[in-house]
Amino acid sequence: MKRLIALLITITILAAVAAPSFAQGRSRRTYYEPARTDSRAYYDYGYRDRSVWSRHRDKVTLGAGTVGGAVIGGLMGGKRGAAIGALSGLGASALYTYKLRNRRLGY
Repeated sequence: MKRLIALLITITILAAVAAPSFAQGRSRRTYYEPARTDSRAYYDYGYRDRSVWSRHRDKVTLGAGTVGGAVIGGLMGGKRGAAIGALSGLGASALYTYKLRNRRLGY
């Protein structure tokens, strides 16, 4: 009985270790846009018809970080704390927006 249990545990561990290797052959590309055939294809870089969110994403992220920092700072230290919190929230959200957010590859 002990050997059977040990065998089942060993097979389970080997299956769990081998499972990530099945994902290696899969392509990471998730979006494919076919090539355009009209004359605008050379000049259009995919920036047309963007939504309001995609056009103003950076501004909204910076504003949300600033407001969040100001609220937390205001609760902790009044007006001066709100000013310090707004500056630190702006700095943290700028760091996230321009350095950390786009670190993953898009393909």
